[in-house]
Amino acid sequence: MLATKLPKFSGAFLLHIFLKVFFAISIAVTPAWAVTYPERADRFLNDFADVLTLNQEAEIRAKLVEVHRNNDIEFTVLTINSLQDYGHDGKIEPYATALFNTWGVGDASRNDGVLMLVAVSDRVIRIEVGAGYGLELNTPMQLIIDRTILPRFRERDMPEGISAGVSDVIDEVTGRNRRAREAAELAAETVPVQPSIFERIPGWLYGVFTAILGAGGVFLRRWLRHRPRICPNDSSKMERMLEEWDDQHLQPGQITEERLKSVDYDVWKCMRCDHMTIEAYKGWFSRYSACRSCGYKTVESDSTILESATRHSTGLKRVDYSCLHCQDTWSLRKIIPRISSSSSSSGGSSSGGSSSGGGASGSW
Repeated sequence: MLATKLPKFSGAFLLHIFLKVFFAISIAVTPAWAVTYPERADRFLNDFADVLTLNQEAEIRAKLVEVHRNNDIEFTVLTINSLQDYGHDGKIEPYATALFNTWGVGDASRNDGVLMLVAVSDRVIRIEVGAGYGLELNTPMQLIIDRTILPRFRERDMPEGISAGVSDVIDEVTGRNRRAREAAELAAETVPVQPSIFERIPGWLYGVFTAILGAGGVFLRRWLRHRPRICPNDSSKMERMLEEWDDQHLQPGQITEERLKSVDYDVWKCMRCDHMTIEAYKGWFSRYSACRSCGYKTVESDSTILESATRHSTGLKRVDYSCLHCQDTWSLRKIIPRISSSSSSSGGSSSGGSSSGGGASGSW
């Protein structure tokens, strides 16, 4: 009988196979505790990404406290810089569910809590709801994200998006929207509705119309800014001054805003009576905020870690604010939440409510 010849493999080939198997096993056995969760510093609002001013925080917290006091519904808002800061490199949904369960949001018997999680650098948002709602709130939460929150986020107005989104979520979970829909449905049943011609339009045409309207909105806004102005004194046509000339008619703070590109100003002048109109346009991607002293959007901020947070203690950071116009400076100290870990996606030490993954997500 002839002996079977075994294939010969080079040492480099065998080393390559060994390394691939080794890394595959390493990934498979990576411990789950690599993912951590921020320590809950406040029951209702934890703005760890510093996207809200103190007044905005107070306004939003008041809404959350009110719904808890009047309806016994625990609603928590959390902003973070990035999911990767806590070891999560993936979609926001599983992390939000695990965080919800780790914090134990809501009542344990009703499972009616709500969590709004905003990861600013990742540009994603998740509204996670308690298991007691089932699938009932998935569609309403998605509509709130798509129609209320994301349009404001895309306009660089994150505080207003969060505030308006909180109000809409509260209206939904407390039944205000449901009662309004039921009233509308009852009224519709008593009034015969004539079939609309729009019901026969194919769905894809609505997409075309939406695109056309969106483009039209951009051109309309541009036209509104550059359209001719009429003098209110003598009804003559005004002229918009060139950028190199309009600074002569602006306040020093306005000139600083233009230099920082936080606000852009147009100066319109009547050549007959010298009447002038100054119009302001907020910068889309400005990182400057309004000054507490002069009111101009000329404040920049910088954070300094004073004490790093650990799994056993909270940290402390100082946020320094500086106005580039009036030179006012001030500082605030904020607590950095303690880092906590969980060995499972549904674990946690809290005895509060839990979520089974219901809710909705969005990105901008």
